[in-house]
Amino acid sequence: MENRNCSFIFTLTITLVILNIYPVSTSKDQQALYAIRAQITADPSGHLSKTWITNTSICTWTGVSCGFRIHTQRVIALDLSDMGLVGRIPPQIGSLSYLTSLDLSNNSFNGPIPHEITQLRDLERVYMGHNNLTGTLSPFFLENMPSLKSLNLSYNSLNGNIPKEIGNNLSGLQDLVLNNNQISGLVPQTLFNRSSIRRIQLSFNSFSGTLPDDMCDQLVKLRLFFISGNKFTGSIPSSINKCHQLRYLSMSKNNFNGSIPREIGNLTLLKELFLGENDLQGTIPNEFGNLDHLEELDLSDNHFTGSFPFNISRLKALHLTNNSLSGVLPTDLGFMLPNLQGLFINENKFQGPLPSSIINATKLSQISIVSNSFTGIIPTTMGRLEHLEVFACGGNHFTTEGLEPNFLSSLTHARKLRILSFAQNPLKTFLPASIGNWSTTLQTFQAHECGIKGNIPSGIGNLTNLLKLGLDNNELEGNIPTTLGKLQNLGQLFLENNKLQGRIPQQFCDLKNLEELYLSNNRLSGIIPPCFGDIDSLAWLFLDSNTFTSTIPSTLWRHKSLVVLNLSSNLLTGNIPSSTGISNSPLNGLDLSFNRISGDIPSSIGGYQMLNKLSLSHNNLQGSIPASLGTLVSLELLDLSQNILSGLIPRSLEALKHLQYLNLSYNLLQGEIPSGGLFTNFSASSFIHNKDLCGATILQVLSCRSKQHISRALSVLKYVLPITASIMGLVVAAYLLRRHRKHIRTKVEQPLLHEWARISYYELVRATKSFDVSNLIGNGAYGSVYKGELSVGVIVAVKVFNLLSERAIKSFEVECEVLRNIRHRNLNKVISSCTNKDFRCIVMEYMENGSLEQWLYSHNNHLTLVQRLQIMIDVASALEYLHHGQTTPIIHCDLKPSNVLLDEDMNARVCDFGIAKIFGEDDFILRTTTLGTIGYMAPGKAVVSVSYFLSF
Repeated sequence: MENRNCSFIFTLTITLVILNIYPVSTSKDQQALYAIRAQITADPSGHLSKTWITNTSICTWTGVSCGFRIHTQRVIALDLSDMGLVGRIPPQIGSLSYLTSLDLSNNSFNGPIPHEITQLRDLERVYMGHNNLTGTLSPFFLENMPSLKSLNLSYNSLNGNIPKEIGNNLSGLQDLVLNNNQISGLVPQTLFNRSSIRRIQLSFNSFSGTLPDDMCDQLVKLRLFFISGNKFTGSIPSSINKCHQLRYLSMSKNNFNGSIPREIGNLTLLKELFLGENDLQGTIPNEFGNLDHLEELDLSDNHFTGSFPFNISRLKALHLTNNSLSGVLPTDLGFMLPNLQGLFINENKFQGPLPSSIINATKLSQISIVSNSFTGIIPTTMGRLEHLEVFACGGNHFTTEGLEPNFLSSLTHARKLRILSFAQNPLKTFLPASIGNWSTTLQTFQAHECGIKGNIPSGIGNLTNLLKLGLDNNELEGNIPTTLGKLQNLGQLFLENNKLQGRIPQQFCDLKNLEELYLSNNRLSGIIPPCFGDIDSLAWLFLDSNTFTSTIPSTLWRHKSLVVLNLSSNLLTGNIPSSTGISNSPLNGLDLSFNRISGDIPSSIGGYQMLNKLSLSHNNLQGSIPASLGTLVSLELLDLSQNILSGLIPRSLEALKHLQYLNLSYNLLQGEIPSGGLFTNFSASSFIHNKDLCGATILQVLSCRSKQHISRALSVLKYVLPITASIMGLVVAAYLLRRHRKHIRTKVEQPLLHEWARISYYELVRATKSFDVSNLIGNGAYGSVYKGELSVGVIVAVKVFNLLSERAIKSFEVECEVLRNIRHRNLNKVISSCTNKDFRCIVMEYMENGSLEQWLYSHNNHLTLVQRLQIMIDVASALEYLHHGQTTPIIHCDLKPSNVLLDEDMNARVCDFGIAKIFGEDDFILRTTTLGTIGYMAPGKAVVSVSYFLSF
């Protein structure tokens, strides 16, 4: 009896002690939960605010689980997943001492993971994926949690490295999920030593380095290994076959190289294998045929060659896009891959026909074989694939039998078809009327560059869910069917480069979702529908190269979504309205060139701040160039050529820092060409045929005189004009006398130059300032000509031959041979020559007025009729002398304006005898090779490469 009493007293005492302890512990858990709630800044569903209240047991709170038999009233699991919570994880979470499972996934928790979580030594499962957590993985986080089995921190913003302690201390770790973070560095070797690991997901981080050769020696339980989207290099370890429990292997989007190890064929339990987007090469191992459980294979975007083993019977999806695989598809493909649902083999070198047995793969929903070399006809039974959603076979060599492609008619049975593309195949056929019976699920239909003829069937308007229609670059003719207006969901319509005619259907106004409309290069006429300006979604409008005759609808200028407007090469008239250039417009390209638009360019056009390309050329625009164009800071192309624009070029254009192309030619512009900004990069071609422009001589315009100088000159001229008139005769007489004496002196002095025995190389180097580019006169086929001043003060032209050219030495020898025996006042005189092992040159008289080409094609120089006639006579005299003036006729073979020089008196001198021919008395003058310069040689040569010299 006494013993019983003692036992009762002991039990009662223990119970009282426990009851005294638990309230304290329960209060500790409650305080931790209160701290968590206090850090929540948003609770959109009200889960915590409604149930986490003080007058109820914490074990009844949403997401809180307490112990049942042991640790009663203590929190052992906290699940706040998928609640949309926003806030931080407080350090007090470390007070939940008996916590074994923590799930905070799919919320918006931010900030770092508190260090205090390492106090939870019983914690087995941590799920914090899909949040906004930051910071690094602390070594202490992984060092003091011996019970941890599953860690999921995916889809956060964690950075740093994986601590090596992850393998040393987490002996029971089974699942490590860290994908979609910013973690970098090497994967610790210790991770590959944990035999307990079943799943490793490290995809889409910045891991680098190579995989260890023995990576699978300890990972005998590994079932899933995902490392895609990193920076791994090196080869795939051949020992990977030791991970014989692998079901899912993803290594795509890295920098792996080398070949696929054949040992992968031993992973017979493998269901998914992703190796795409690497630098792998070589052939695909035949051992892939051993992968009896493989359902999805992705080898796309590598450098594989050879054929592919199609005997993987359970395969559901095959991705081989963008390799160099070749061969033909097996004739029994549909029987070999009966479970196939997706076939993606774009951009390879497969050839041969598409097997008709493909319809035996009855589960096929997606077929994409674009950009290969397939031939033959497309099976007419394609419509039997009742699950077919995508059929893309563009960029091959498929043809048709007969006038209509029968496979198109068969597609009326494919009631789930969403995407159909057979573009860039030489079908050369007609669109059947049966396309109006295709499934209304069709969203994309592309048939461009197929040689399709005839009309567009009106039944196409029945495809009411069509989003994209591409029939461009064919031979379609007739009118555009009005039924296209029924395609209310259409966003992209491509009909350019056909032979369509007539008007744009008014029904196009009903296409309220249209974003892109391409009708370029057809034979369309009539007006541009004003309703286009009311289609708010319209962004790209191309109506160029037609014969539209209306004015530009004012509604287009008010459009707020247009990105590119191209109305060029039509017959449009009218003005550009002053209301052009709405603010915040996204307009990037505006092309109105080759029309009949008149009036001024409105200054409001500067409101298109996003404008990148502006072309208004070949119109009848007049007035001045608005200074507001200088505010188009994104402008890269500006073409205002071939108009009637006048006035000054605005200096505001110097502010266009991105301008790459400028053309203001063929206008009536005047004044100085701006020299700042990118104007230093533009050549004379940007300003030609504006006779009143002036500026730098490199632009081939007159140099400018300042207004101050002009004003001063006019003031002086007003007073001295009477005096000047009275003495003008004396001045002219003195000038003519001086010129006459100079001419006589030149004629006397010039022969002395021919008496020189030689001119040294060093004299020529000094005379031309080491052949400096500032002395360069011009370049030819075999060398360059420099201006030089000899030590005696004589100006000469030095023709230096480029010995890297194969025919330069031959040209030098020919020219010396010709010039040493001829003398004529209309042939350029040779003073001397200089030659050594690495240098050849001819020293000639310097012609002060340059070449005839410069006078003919420059707006700064003008030849009078008398001068032109005199030059013709001089050239004729030179040729007559060459052909008949001596016993051995000489044929110049390259007579052109650049080879006719003009001396100070504008007398013509023929030069450059580098390809001249000397003939004996009995030679028949016949050439069967092309000589001279294209554009100046005899017309007969361009046709038959034969030219006869008959007479002059």
